[in-house]
Amino acid sequence: MVSQYITEFSKYFIALFASFYTYECFSVFRFQTEGERSGIYIRQYIFMFLVHVSCFLPIYVKTGKIEYIFFFLFQQIAMYATIVLYHLIYPQANRLVINNMCFLTAVGFTILTRLSYNRAVRQFVIAVFSSVVAMVVPEVIMRVKNWRAYTWVYGGVGIVALGAVLVLGAVTHGAKLSFSILGVSFQPSEFIKIVFAFFIASLLCRSRSFWNVALSAVLAGAHVIILVLSKDLGSALIYFVAYVVMVYIATGQKWYLLAGLSGGSGAAYLSFRIFSHVQVRVQAWRDPWSVIDREGYQITQSLFAIGCGGLFGLGLCQGSPSSIPFVTTDFIFSAIAEEMGILFSLCLILVYISCFVMFMQIAISIKDDFYRLTVAGLGVTYLFQIFLTIGGGIKFIPLTGVTLPLISYGGSSVLSTIMMFSVIQGLYLAGGKKNATGKATQKTERTKKEKTKKLDRQEHRR
Repeated sequence: MVSQYITEFSKYFIALFASFYTYECFSVFRFQTEGERSGIYIRQYIFMFLVHVSCFLPIYVKTGKIEYIFFFLFQQIAMYATIVLYHLIYPQANRLVINNMCFLTAVGFTILTRLSYNRAVRQFVIAVFSSVVAMVVPEVIMRVKNWRAYTWVYGGVGIVALGAVLVLGAVTHGAKLSFSILGVSFQPSEFIKIVFAFFIASLLCRSRSFWNVALSAVLAGAHVIILVLSKDLGSALIYFVAYVVMVYIATGQKWYLLAGLSGGSGAAYLSFRIFSHVQVRVQAWRDPWSVIDREGYQITQSLFAIGCGGLFGLGLCQGSPSSIPFVTTDFIFSAIAEEMGILFSLCLILVYISCFVMFMQIAISIKDDFYRLTVAGLGVTYLFQIFLTIGGGIKFIPLTGVTLPLISYGGSSVLSTIMMFSVIQGLYLAGGKKNATGKATQKTERTKKEKTKKLDRQEHRR
């Protein structure tokens, strides 16, 4: 009886504390400096802890396994060690990005623990390793001064790595996504997303001329075509959208944007006509109920789960998310909606959006064109992947088979996303910041002028 009360009331506390945390994510944008935001970050730490406790308590009382308590404590130690170390090593880094990274990984650990404890433990180990490795990334970026000079290295690494998967990769659900080295499986397309942003940014910073844009289109198209041939259409779409947006940001020409959208639409139609598995996904998207026993089974189970959850969810360990195929990867958002509720799911989406807004604000604040364009490209890549995952799970768009960053199960996805966050921090610290409103700059200049006048008066009196 007590466990039932805990499970029932915990879902309301989860939604409440998540709402407060989400509110603070957007309160940050009222202030210009990290010092002014310090109180917000402290409140975020508190709400993050309360959400995490409210999630793991019902899981523990439902299972009665003491290892869940230790697992929770290890997660707390890892998250707050990451936050504190980042603040000590890089005091000028953006703390909202760090906080949101820890919050999202905590949500991932929670729902994976509920679905598969062993997978949650593996995900935790990978996330800790990723955080340790990513801790040195900003320092490396700041030490290497001329990242834009390696244009052809970025392009060559991307094409060779994706080509290796096309030739040597193992087939997973009809697509070549990864290959193994010494028993460890890698999905190169997850990491090449970062390299791809560096490649396009460095190429476009050389020249914005038509011929250089045309060259970038050919080389970006080579990346996309390799992914299409590997039948990794979700990643191909992410690369394509990131490229089109980066070209538009770099040139400001709407014609390039329209040409990209037109070309993308034509390529999508061609893919539909050529690939049978694309036709299956489109059919499942258009009318899943007519093929509910076959192609439409995944999406209908996902919709049933979301519909059953309601505003506050059924409560952790109270639903049946395991009935959804690939629930720990492609459909993890549906599992969250079923047991943690629509309100929490909306908060989750808003936390993701707050990260993207901060990425764009960081891009605007950077003086260096190459760093600014790279951050913008990475931000678009991050946001569009979220759109594809959640949009596919709620039947807004056809399924693409990509993971939800920092939450879905997958070592390559978690490692690459944490690395992406650290790369953005490094570019922010290395690129030279300019104040978007000019207030901080004006204040600094005013202070310098006052000091100069004071010294002049003292010198005159002498």
